[in-house]
Parts: sequence; structure tokens; C-alpha cells
Amino acid sequence: MQIKGNTFIVTGGASGLGEATVRELVARGANVAIFDLNEDGAAEVANSLGSTAFAAGKVDVTSEEAVRIALEKTVAKFGRIAGVISAGGVASAAKTARRGKSAHTMTLDLFDFTVRVNLIGTFNVCKQVAQVMANQDAYNDDGERGVIINTASVAYQDGQPGQVAYSASKAGVVGMALPMARDLAPAGIRVMTIAPGIFETNMTAVMPEAAKAKIIKDSVFPARMGLPHEYAMLVCHIIENGMLNAEVIRIDNGSRLGKL
Repeated sequence: MQIKGNTFIVTGGASGLGEATVRELVARGANVAIFDLNEDGAAEVANSLGSTAFAAGKVDVTSEEAVRIALEKTVAKFGRIAGVISAGGVASAAKTARRGKSAHTMTLDLFDFTVRVNLIGTFNVCKQVAQVMANQDAYNDDGERGVIINTASVAYQDGQPGQVAYSASKAGVVGMALPMARDLAPAGIRVMTIAPGIFETNMTAVMPEAAKAKIIKDSVFPARMGLPHEYAMLVCHIIENGMLNAEVIRIDNGSRLGKL
């Protein structure tokens, strides 16, 4: 799949990994639609990039209607869709149970919210964008009509204490890759998943410095947090490499997280 001249959707594109992806795709000549709950932030990013970036309004990925409307706006502005990168999500932290009656623990509401945004929201976007891409003309001789790139986390394998909801939601995203790729293969749509380690984003900015240091210490090389631009470069490679399908790629400087 070629990047230049084609149109991609990025969820969570107003900040963090999503924003870096928007900027990298635009720099490589793509049109990009930003789907984000932060409407003002999305507009600010789009305005800084010019006419090839488009803020699709306030988009709640868990809402079928909101995604449908944003998708319709994107098609009306740019035409056919070459791919979607789901980079939006939420983090939650609470243990399953603790000793003591007043101890803070994971609530069913928080678990449900985390899974709803990270897993169900991702599926909602994938399903609707895939339906549009499946009915488009192919982009190349392989018959490719689009690419889906979802974002999990190394927590799907290496979940830390308090990450039961987050890890479960990201494991679900990983689990969708193969069956979704098989579902969409007849339509010429690839499905890939990226599992980032610890990256410099707003989500990790609230982590205790001691926890960050421990994670970095457990990495192989380089001994630092990832940069959002490095995630965006991997996204671009996946788009352009047609042999990448139905897999999860960890981008984590070799880290394997132990108990913090």
C-alpha cells in the first residue's frame, strides 16, 4: 500500500502515538482524518498541518453513530480510504482485590469502561472502516483495498499489578488480529497489531518515576522510553509492506516486564 496520495484515519490522533502518526503520514504525502474525543485538540493538530489533515469532529470510538458520521465526513472530503490506525485508548490501574475492607480495588464499572474503549471501540472502528474499504476498487495488483493497524501494549503479555483491565483489553485487541485478517482477506484488507512498550506520551507522564526507571532498567537496548515518532515509523512500514498481515509486533527495546 502506498502512503503518498492516499487517505488514512487515525483514532486518538490529537495526542501521543496517534498525533505522531498523523504528522508522519502527512509528511509522507498522505491525507489523514483525525478521530478523537478531544475535538479541540484534533482541530489544533489538523490546523497545524494544512489541508491534507482533517479533524472529523468529536468522535467517541465506542459510539456506532459517532464513528459512522465521522467516516462519512472523511469519505466526502477525501474519497476512498486506504487504511485506519487505531491509536486511541485509556489506561486504568486498580488491583483485583486487597486485604482490608476499605482498600481501593478494581470496580466492575472501571473494568467495563477500559474494555469498552480499548477493545470494543477498536472493533467498532475496524468494522465500519473495513466495510467501506471492502467495497472500493483495489489499490494494487495484489488486490489490496486497505490496511488496519490496531494498537495493543506489551501489557497483553507482561501485565503489571493493577493492570488487569488494561491487559485484558489489550489482549483482546491482539486476539482479534488473526480472525479479523481471515475475515477480511477475501476483500483484500490486511490486519496488523502493534504492541508498544513504554513510550513518552501523556498516558505515561502520570506514571511514578520509580516505575518508569524499573521498566527502563529491564529493557535490553536502548535504555530509554520510546519516542512517539518511532511508533509512527513502524506504522508507515506496515502500510507499505504488503507481506505483513495477521501479526503482532512488539516495539519495546527488548523489554520483558517483571513485577514492579
